[in-house]
Amino acid sequence: MPNILAFSETRLGELRRAGLETVTAARRVADATGGQVHAVLVGAPGVGQFAARLAAHGADVVLVLEHDAFANYNPEAIVATLAQRLGSGYRAAFFAASAQGHDLVARVAAKMKLAYASDVTEFAFSADSVTVQHPGYTNKIVQTFVLKATPAIISLRAGAVLPVENAKAGTVEALASAIDPASSRVKVTLTEKAAGGKIDLGEAPVIIAGGRGLKEAANFALVENLAAAFGNAAVGATRAVTDDGWRPHSDQIGQTGRLVSPDLYVACGISGAIQHLAGMRTSKTIVAINKDKEAPIFKVADYGIVGDVLDILPVLTEEVKKAKAGA
Repeated sequence: MPNILAFSETRLGELRRAGLETVTAARRVADATGGQVHAVLVGAPGVGQFAARLAAHGADVVLVLEHDAFANYNPEAIVATLAQRLGSGYRAAFFAASAQGHDLVARVAAKMKLAYASDVTEFAFSADSVTVQHPGYTNKIVQTFVLKATPAIISLRAGAVLPVENAKAGTVEALASAIDPASSRVKVTLTEKAAGGKIDLGEAPVIIAGGRGLKEAANFALVENLAAAFGNAAVGATRAVTDDGWRPHSDQIGQTGRLVSPDLYVACGISGAIQHLAGMRTSKTIVAINKDKEAPIFKVADYGIVGDVLDILPVLTEEVKKAKAGA
């Protein structure tokens, strides 16, 4: 049975959670259909250090492509290399539906003249096709597509697959670039990390998000306090809040912002506009806090608290601290 390729994304010299999600997804398919999981690591010299983590999550072979020109995202060289590799016979390729992944998967599919499925939340393989599901029309429906071409090219929504350890040999092989990466016509000259060492929204298992119900920018301190109490939480915001300048646009969650699927999503003073729901509806557990019991957010929430978010957040923060201290 042909092998499965997983592109394991890195950024600023660090392996991203999304890189483990793609390997886990590929392992699931390989266990069901046969073949091996080949994980691809691309970066500056030293990126191969992450091969052991990929092997622990199910990679049979880790293909390492190292060069100084890969310190930043190098789409031209990466795409040429992946297209060449996939042309040697793979059943499928998994990418992350991240900012980099969206760019990369479209380029690879175009170069190979294949259709692809993006932002996938579910997938199933049969003998001659792959069936995938993708939220459509601002998450009002779930669209189902069938990919019959080989390889099937798929990008996974963040959090759609939980990284699971499934240790394999993880043989490491050097991967040669299909073109000289230093000669790429498109060059990314700088990649900046968010200030303050914040957890990336796409990586966070817990997201505390705020909306206009917080009344003013200063009250986002209550959201940040709750996130700090969890310790592994990121802070998000609605479009209305970022448009008003209360939070940076990098915090925006929604149809025109980030698409997230954390284990826990706490919506603080968010009414639940369709644009926002499109970005977080696939979260595993949703908790909504709003003083309007008719707010649309309660229709998608697993748990709801009706009340003033400014009164509830400090109490909730203290309870989380107590629970963490007793853990």
